[in-house]
Amino acid sequence: MDEGTDFADQDFHGVTWTERHFTGCDFTEADLRGAVLDRCTFTDCDFTRADLGETTSRGTAFRSCAFDRTTLTDSTFTGCSLIGSTFLDCRFRPITIRDCDLTLVSLHGAALRKTDLSGLRLREANLDEADLRECDLRAADLTGARLRATNLTDADLRGARIDANGWVQATLRGARVDLDAAVTFAAAHGLRVG
Repeated sequence: MDEGTDFADQDFHGVTWTERHFTGCDFTEADLRGAVLDRCTFTDCDFTRADLGETTSRGTAFRSCAFDRTTLTDSTFTGCSLIGSTFLDCRFRPITIRDCDLTLVSLHGAALRKTDLSGLRLREANLDEADLRECDLRAADLTGARLRATNLTDADLRGARIDANGWVQATLRGARVDLDAAVTFAAAHGLRVG
């Protein structure tokens, strides 16, 4: 286990880590491009300006980590937990995120247009001002998520769970919803259905 280790500016290009554990480590400006992170744990780690492009993360936990101006393009996250992590001015697209838990994640202002976010757990996530146009959010759990000025234009929201507050605060022009969501949307806007 690495605790409080300084990995800033180090080159880990293409490394494979399996069941490694890092707590409070500094990966500022580290090169992790093409890395494979299999069942690893990162807790309170700093990835400011790090390059995680083309990484593959499987069953890996990033708990309360800071991603500030981090490159994540062409990365794949499968079965990962990113609970409580913060993403600020990161480069995401394209990115693949499958079967992941993003509870309490901050993606304020994130540019994720056309990203497949279907089935993800985004409970209590901060998605304020995020660009989620044309995203696939089918069956995503957005319970308690902050959606102030979130752009969900043309997004697919069928089966997604969204609080009444989210239906009022987000931009939803052209979004695709199911009947239950349409009724919830109408009620959130003060309409009486039936």
